[in-house]
Amino acid sequence: MTLDLSLLPDGGAGWLDASGEHSDVVLSTRIRLARNVEGYAFASRAREGERLRIFSQVREALPMVPSLEGSTLLRLDQLGLAERALLHERHLVSRELAGLDAPTGRTGAAVALGAGVGVMINEEDHLRLQVMCPGFDVAAALDAVSRLDRELGARIPYAYHREFGFLTACPTNTGTGMRASVLIHLPGLVLTKEIGKVLNGLHQMGLTYRGLYGEGSEVIGNFFQISNQTTLGRSEAELAEDLSRIVRHVIQREHEARRVLWRDAGYIIEDKLWRAYGTLRFARSLTFDEAMNFLSGVRLAVGLKLITGLSVYTLNKLLIYCQSAHLATAEGHALTESEANVARARYVRQALAAEAGPRV
Repeated sequence: MTLDLSLLPDGGAGWLDASGEHSDVVLSTRIRLARNVEGYAFASRAREGERLRIFSQVREALPMVPSLEGSTLLRLDQLGLAERALLHERHLVSRELAGLDAPTGRTGAAVALGAGVGVMINEEDHLRLQVMCPGFDVAAALDAVSRLDRELGARIPYAYHREFGFLTACPTNTGTGMRASVLIHLPGLVLTKEIGKVLNGLHQMGLTYRGLYGEGSEVIGNFFQISNQTTLGRSEAELAEDLSRIVRHVIQREHEARRVLWRDAGYIIEDKLWRAYGTLRFARSLTFDEAMNFLSGVRLAVGLKLITGLSVYTLNKLLIYCQSAHLATAEGHALTESEANVARARYVRQALAAEAGPRV
């Protein structure tokens, strides 16, 4: 089985289009629901035959789920490592489902992908329902994932307890099984050294933060994934409202920090951001970390109106397309680390030149 991204709605990257609210600061909003099929052991304990039966049950139900009309079903256990990494880099599957730390994917691992919606099959839980929206739109994401949940739940019996709610492999997900997250860019708070106070405040209000790829990933390029921690004893709507309210406050703090930077250290910030842009325009080799950090600077420069003629959409795409699996796909073969660094710099140069022109 080979992976043809053209078969996916918007190539599975519609969430990058920067059309949502506060898209200069917030890249995307995502909500996941953990669900398990009644009568089966959790995925980590399920035997191979059980996982395959779960996959078959979901496959048969998909044509009757309106939210997944026109979706594509991919068997990750039949894809190569490079193809699974490609899906992970686009935030379409988790690292665990992609099996990036194993030579082959887990038997029965699969994902159904529609326009902004998806269902991961045989991950930590039997099912992970996912919706991704561009920009900041928790309400729209919740509406879409709730609709998908109702439609799929009408076809597949979920493991549910009257007192505890939806039963999940990890106790911290029990209850709603919901993880709502916002991927946000906070360079102003980092540069003003206010980020520590903000992150401590998140913990006090029942939220947490992670890196670009969620749990287990490091914060890089000033990109933070803010999400709820609590799932038990609160409704999905209450959790979503809390996240939305707190993130709005964080966005406000970020804008205030940017104003302070420009007021108190304008020429220093201007020089720093133009240096980042110049490096990306002319560098011949870039590590992933370097690219993320310089792109963070350029994204801030666009937000401050220092650089015009460069869209947030292009910057969003660069975050994804200059990763290793995407570069290897573009080059048509596997790349060594040094080859990837050269290919990354070339891709970024070409993308910026195409939009901003050959000269600054």
